[in-house]
Amino acid sequence: MTTMYDERATAPRPTHGRKRPRPSPAGPLLALLWAGAAAVVALWWFDTRSVVGLAGWLTDAGRIAGLLCGYSCAVLVALMARVPLLERRVGSDRVARWHAMAGRYTVCLLVAHVTLILFGYAAQDGSGIVRETLSIVLDYPDMLKATAGTVILFAVGIVSARAVRRRVSHEFWYYLHLLTYAAVFLAFFHQLSLGSDFVGNPLAQAAWYVLYLGTAALVVWYRLLAPVRLNLRHKLRVESVHREAPGVFSVVVRGDHLEEMGAQSGQFFRWRFLADGMRWTSTPYSLSAPPRPDLLRITVKALGDHSASVGLLRPGTRVWAEGPYGSMTAERRTSRKVLMIAGGVGITPLRALFESIPGGPGEVTLLYRARTPEDLALGAELESIAQWRGARVLYAVNGADGSRPQFTAEALRASVPDVAGHDVYLCGPPAMARDLYAALRTAGVPDRRIHHESFEL
Repeated sequence: MTTMYDERATAPRPTHGRKRPRPSPAGPLLALLWAGAAAVVALWWFDTRSVVGLAGWLTDAGRIAGLLCGYSCAVLVALMARVPLLERRVGSDRVARWHAMAGRYTVCLLVAHVTLILFGYAAQDGSGIVRETLSIVLDYPDMLKATAGTVILFAVGIVSARAVRRRVSHEFWYYLHLLTYAAVFLAFFHQLSLGSDFVGNPLAQAAWYVLYLGTAALVVWYRLLAPVRLNLRHKLRVESVHREAPGVFSVVVRGDHLEEMGAQSGQFFRWRFLADGMRWTSTPYSLSAPPRPDLLRITVKALGDHSASVGLLRPGTRVWAEGPYGSMTAERRTSRKVLMIAGGVGITPLRALFESIPGGPGEVTLLYRARTPEDLALGAELESIAQWRGARVLYAVNGADGSRPQFTAEALRASVPDVAGHDVYLCGPPAMARDLYAALRTAGVPDRRIHHESFEL
């Protein structure tokens, strides 16, 4: 079951001390985003002397919605830029939730902007809504481009809805999602040429250019240039592939100067294997062992066509990687004792942390949930690590009759009596993670000590 990746040959033994965790920038960043939205509304407020009549109310409400929609478009794209401050300090899963929420706000504001402006202009001109729509789209400057951008944003919003996304392939969703960049670009110009808050206001125009050009710079650097630099510098290739359990394979990747990446146990990369049928898909997989200066390792469970093909990779296959991402690292630890709870393939980031997180004998415990003993991937490695560092490994496996272990507050206290004084790292299927989070809170574990990151990105 073990692989040819003896990271303990070079990795230092975990120390017993711990550093004070750095505060998350999530709060200040959210405050900054809402302050930006308030500034956008203030732009309308100071530029509007009065609102008169139904047409005026409709049009000005449409102006406010349009300004906020333009602002949220920039925020939406910035959250897609994979900025390290966000991905590594805030956490990729939280940033993904912010992005999804910003997407919903953007679509709702877009609907409000289009509807209110069209009805407001129709009321002002005394014409029908269809005639007014055709006149605006065909006769106003930059409106054809804006209309194309609007259609794209609607399409992305529809496909991103949970009920629809479950029915389309990841590749289709991903590449359609990238059209958001085109949509924002197409819609940008009409904001300055038609927006009454920008016409004749060079300061507002300059601020809008700074917002959008700054966002574009983040995308170009972190989505294009940084990955190119990383892969040209480190020259990643598949070193070997090893079977760990039924349908579970570890891939060892070799590269140059990997210590320069700054990767930590608990983090993940987005991997693209340049092999037949795999080169067009980029998938997040966690490091399943502490990174070495020349080797990285991931462990993958066959859950779809792409992950099933991982076990067929041949040594020498070129690898394109982006990262590292994720904030579920030892830096988040706040207490002396640590409990890790893994479910299924969620063992991968926790296996790396289990070896490298600081802690003395008896201070680190790993609870591993699986359906059958055969599904306990990396079990031999876990036992070996537990022995040499003086840690505990507990298993929760279905009974012979199919009964499932119950993760209740009482069960957690029985396994780890002082669980309320632990930092808890949690990784597993979403349903299991939700149940465990509730049980941990009931058991007295503070929210700030429960560290969870979803890798269903």
